[in-house]
Amino acid sequence: MMPGRIATLTVNPAVDLASQAASVKPGHKIRTFGERYDAGGGGINVAKVVCELGGKTLSLFASGGVTGRYVEEMLTTAKVPWQSVRIAGACRVSVTVRDQSKEQEYRFVPQGPELTAAECADILGTLEKVEADWVVASGSLPPGVPVDFYGQAARIVKARGMNFALDTSGAALTSALGQGISLLKPSLSELETIVGKEVRSLPAQMAEAKRLAEDGAAEMIALTLGAAGAILATKDSVLRLPAIAVSERTGVGAGDSFLAGLVFGLTERRTLNEALRLGLACGASAVQGIGTAQVRRAFVEALLASGPSPVATAARNDARLPSLHN
Repeated sequence: MMPGRIATLTVNPAVDLASQAASVKPGHKIRTFGERYDAGGGGINVAKVVCELGGKTLSLFASGGVTGRYVEEMLTTAKVPWQSVRIAGACRVSVTVRDQSKEQEYRFVPQGPELTAAECADILGTLEKVEADWVVASGSLPPGVPVDFYGQAARIVKARGMNFALDTSGAALTSALGQGISLLKPSLSELETIVGKEVRSLPAQMAEAKRLAEDGAAEMIALTLGAAGAILATKDSVLRLPAIAVSERTGVGAGDSFLAGLVFGLTERRTLNEALRLGLACGASAVQGIGTAQVRRAFVEALLASGPSPVATAARNDARLPSLHN
């Protein structure tokens, strides 16, 4: 059976500018080189990676100004299917500079344009017409967007019999819990915000992720732990895979790349273990290069072919996708 389509939702897209500098010092004119421009924003990053993996996708995003048109142009050039919802404000420009002397990365991320109530309604109205098996909403909410926007989106998607994945933070995250989320991808700091306490040991992290699924926050919890790997929990099972060791050059788009690989694996009906490993391989591929979510399918396949990863689990390692929609 052919995997289904993965649509993505990006309310706050960006033109991502990545460059390098010999050294970054305050009060000095910083000469940069190696500039690269990418279409960015959480859902857009997910769509790019799904497309690279050979999956069917549609990137739905709010687009305004010359920067919005540039995002559209870059996606067209990359042959990523897209649909935009017009807004009055110009899409933001995010800047990443890598300091070669310290091997550190500086990221400057604007809050984005302010959206009107009518523009927010247009985005949700367009979402009601999207045909897909999964809708992946990822990224921040710009000014003017109600804090429960992702909760509204989740309810729309669930009512239409599709699966909804969410990757966001702050109040936009907490207000969406329990609203029909199939897959939630928090970082450790976001998990601690949800549960209201520090969760620093691996057993505690696994237990809290499983508890969130049991309590109905989402049907699956994919907890990303950076160099410590990731945890994938349902109400019936929880497993953990270590990160894949690679040299890291950037962190931009790594989480979105992980989410893209995980959801793509789920649409292919892989086991949870296999889908999680695909997500980790995509994240490892993303941190290798310069730019946003620059995943390469050949590199991902090479990582997957390098042998099985050890697993820590409190349930069957061959557990499959829980009873989600479709």
